[in-house]
Amino acid sequence: MNDVGFRALFEPRGVIVAGASTHPGKFGFVALHNILAGGYHGAVAATNLERAEVLGVRTVADVAELPADTYDLVFLCTPASANADVLRACAARGVRAAFVTSAGYGEAGEQGRVAERELVDLAAHLGLLLAGPNGQGVVSTPARLCAQIVAPAPPPGRIGIASQSGNFVSSFMNLASATGVGVSRAVSAGNAAAVGIADYLEYFADDPHTAVSLAYIEGVTSGRALFERLRATAAKKPLVVLKGGATAGGARAAASHTGSLAADDRVFDGMCRQAGIVRARDVEDAFEAAATFATQPRPSGPRTAIVTTAGGWGVVTADAVMTSAVKLAPLPDDLRSAIDGKLPPRWSRNNPIDLAGGETRDTIPEVLELVAGHPAIDAIVYLGLGIQSNQARLMRNGPFYPGHGLERIVAYHERQDERFAECAAAVSTATGKPILTATELAIADPGNAGPRAVRASGRLCYASANRAVRALEHLWLDAQYRARRGR
Repeated sequence: MNDVGFRALFEPRGVIVAGASTHPGKFGFVALHNILAGGYHGAVAATNLERAEVLGVRTVADVAELPADTYDLVFLCTPASANADVLRACAARGVRAAFVTSAGYGEAGEQGRVAERELVDLAAHLGLLLAGPNGQGVVSTPARLCAQIVAPAPPPGRIGIASQSGNFVSSFMNLASATGVGVSRAVSAGNAAAVGIADYLEYFADDPHTAVSLAYIEGVTSGRALFERLRATAAKKPLVVLKGGATAGGARAAASHTGSLAADDRVFDGMCRQAGIVRARDVEDAFEAAATFATQPRPSGPRTAIVTTAGGWGVVTADAVMTSAVKLAPLPDDLRSAIDGKLPPRWSRNNPIDLAGGETRDTIPEVLELVAGHPAIDAIVYLGLGIQSNQARLMRNGPFYPGHGLERIVAYHERQDERFAECAAAVSTATGKPILTATELAIADPGNAGPRAVRASGRLCYASANRAVRALEHLWLDAQYRARRGR
């Protein structure tokens, strides 16, 4: 695939929506709406056989009426029977990429497969990059492009998404919107008739806007060739893969969904281990792994400290660490003595570092700085953020607020949690060590000042300590892989 085609897809000078509709329930309306609402900065045109005005855009009946060399991308919401003529007209006007939403191709039986091959051959003859068919859309936040037939429009960030399922693109972008860890590019490959997942991932690997690639794969063809391409991609940047069709039932579902045949899951799993690819367990694991790669530094070793405001959380997190690839770091004597100066004698004096409710205004920032600054510690899992703001919420919503001095203490509690989140990010940046913050309040109360401040810092607030440890394990395994390769 040539760079011109990918630039036309992800950085187009202008976009044509073919088949725009005045009906707000039709794909041709939704696609145009999302492009305009997303703030796309290029030229926008649309076709409609009745020349109707749609969302303020005066449409044309034929692409031939549009100026040449103005539009790089056409987004097809036309019936499959009309697509060949649309592609010919677009190529004549200088368009270099086409995204096809139309279904009824390779996923629809032998007749559809024939039509799909003909469309691929035509696009190749015309010099067009063909995305889809049966695809959901393409997102490119550097270009403020949201050309898709569904929501959402994710925040900008460093995660590049390529998926054989449009719904998984939506899932990952919904998680990006919820967590604040954003997306650079996202594309639904659909049937991947001409441009496959590996093609998109290779583009992401060289894309300066993308730090990590995240892929959903159902079917695998030419397994050895795919392996070599994914291995080369993963060598450049972290690659996280979620694979469907791991079971017999899932494989049958994949065949009916995109017309793909699922590969032997054991072979695929071995391929990922050899290639340094992160094989995710589920949607949450996949997104959180990618979000961690996009926002956290890699650890230089496995030695992990747990800093917690309550003992039980530390115990459970220690169990998670001990069953992972990272290690619970022994607490060095000099670090123990330094922490002694910050906490009352009842603190745990071991790792997990249980503050035992002995913290004052500046204790948590000071302890995080001491622990992260010690050469015997490679990473930190920080627990307990948001407790003060949780109490503040109860006070704010209770019958005694305002009054009784509650305004002052509520503001103090919320500001403290903001400080703790800001400090965790700042200390991580200053030391180059990952500090992963975990609290169930990330999902139980996303508006809590603690998780809200983590999102504002550009990092992920993990919904549980186990999930934070799993993400840290991905970071460490990737660091080892790159060290072996001398990268």
